[in-house]
Amino acid sequence: MKRILKPVTYVLAAIYFVVDAVFMAVARPIARWIGRHFEFRRLRAWIRSLSPYASLALFSVPVIVLEPVKPVAAYLTATGQFLSGAVTFIVGELLKLVLVERLFHLTRDKLMRIRAFAWAYGKYAGAKAWLQATEAWRAIRALARAVKDAVARVRARLVGSFSGLAASRD
Repeated sequence: MKRILKPVTYVLAAIYFVVDAVFMAVARPIARWIGRHFEFRRLRAWIRSLSPYASLALFSVPVIVLEPVKPVAAYLTATGQFLSGAVTFIVGELLKLVLVERLFHLTRDKLMRIRAFAWAYGKYAGAKAWLQATEAWRAIRALARAVKDAVARVRARLVGSFSGLAASRD
């Protein structure tokens, strides 16, 4: 049984890590940038004033509204409109993650007062912790770090060569 589950674990870890890393790596900086550059004091105060169940309703709105973007993106891709499908999926998923991340940040304490939400979040956090503790996760994480480091080195070389080119023209 262990031999059968090991490859499945690797696949699940890879899929989860890729989706999480790609989208959250982009969504978190976007959410922070929005938080720094746009003053939503009144909106933030209103969101924080909501009751736990009203916070849950608001928290679920981006998921309910933007989840149908996935089938639309799949349809566009299946009908040969690959670029439109990819852009639709990426923009919809990033928008959903940014909104959910910001709303969760603002309403976490209230959401955790709802037993069912706290239970579900605990299960999610437990599953994520289990996945991150697997050998597969560590292997995928190490590979991702190696790729990230390689990209950073190539980028630094390119920036250095362009800087040298610009300096030689002066």
